[in-house]
Amino acid sequence: MWNLTGPIQHISNYHAELTRIRRDLHAHPELGFEEHRTARLVAEQLRRHGVDEVHTGIGRTGVVGVIRGARPAPAEEGADPVVRAVALRADMDALPIVEESEFPWRSAQGGVMHACGHDGHTTMLLGAARYLAATRNFAGTVHCVFQPGEEGLGGARAMIDDGLFARFPADWVFAMHNWPQLPAGTIGLAPGAMMAAADRVTIHVNGSGGHGAHPDLAVDPVLVAAHIITAVQSIVSRNVDPLDEAVVSICALHGGDLGAMSVIPRQVTLVGTVRSFRAEVQALIERRLNTIVHSVAQAFGASAELHYERVYPATINQPQAAHYAAEVAAELVGDGAVVRDLPPSMGAEDFAFMLQTVPGAYMRLGHGSAGGCYLHTSRYDFNDAVLPLGAALYARLAERVLAQPAAPML
Repeated sequence: MWNLTGPIQHISNYHAELTRIRRDLHAHPELGFEEHRTARLVAEQLRRHGVDEVHTGIGRTGVVGVIRGARPAPAEEGADPVVRAVALRADMDALPIVEESEFPWRSAQGGVMHACGHDGHTTMLLGAARYLAATRNFAGTVHCVFQPGEEGLGGARAMIDDGLFARFPADWVFAMHNWPQLPAGTIGLAPGAMMAAADRVTIHVNGSGGHGAHPDLAVDPVLVAAHIITAVQSIVSRNVDPLDEAVVSICALHGGDLGAMSVIPRQVTLVGTVRSFRAEVQALIERRLNTIVHSVAQAFGASAELHYERVYPATINQPQAAHYAAEVAAELVGDGAVVRDLPPSMGAEDFAFMLQTVPGAYMRLGHGSAGGCYLHTSRYDFNDAVLPLGAALYARLAERVLAQPAAPML
């Protein structure tokens, strides 16, 4: 049962307005670094509700709202550093997916939809900013960070490179993501790994083309590619420590012409992904891929090139920040609705770049999966019932971390 006092009670008073905003964002999705309308709406809402400063164009289309507390600044006593600023982050971008729902607020933008709930994340942080600007029951500063380009584009890194934490220093940073696999209102996290590192693998296999009826006169890159696909599956099963977790998936193959049944192509391209949690495992997989790709190709008289791109690092919660976030979550929903040892996901999240710069924690907000609403599917829609809870979780984290008398950094 939710604690229907404090921030949840306050934010519930404008639940209907938050729902309207969320559905408006859903109807007008924008891809990464194209969130111009979304950024304008965010900035307008922040100004409307009295946020002290609104900064736009950070990391191209990112927005930061600055809210200063009304409580006196904490005194520096003892050896422990004092938390003076907290950053709260929400992502804004949509996905290149054709929406197949029948909601009145379904996407009006062909081929683009909010299939991951970033419309809900943005709305929840707007709700938290409205509450914090109205109450200011904290000492210090809250930075509300609305980030572009999370879906594979590294918008967090773009904001950091554009001076995010230099211009808006923070002692801690927090973010959350809706999670259909958890019941609505449940909050999950872990004191460590939350999401895997995501790497992109591109393999070009070069042979010599020829006639399918005379394969002895050619070097067939399709055959070579097939052996590489099979061989790389041995990396996790035979090279990675069984107590570690990793995935190697070849997800796309392109070669030849579907209308030319008897033409052996000159080149085949493979594309896939590697997921891991530890840098040592990541490096091991890259080395083994290099060896396998070149050795298999050479064995068949072909050649091959491997391009290994490290896209996102692993999302690793700072244990003490995760513990603190879990305590705040328990205050709002009760200890029985907080999962403190949530198993990590092999998915990836560019909030990892922020956690590499500032300690903090990443949380899952239970969303429920009524009607089969799962992330990155064409019929997904955010569960508006959890908007007040998500906004309250953002807000209460800031209030508790920036409490007076000041709590030392954990």
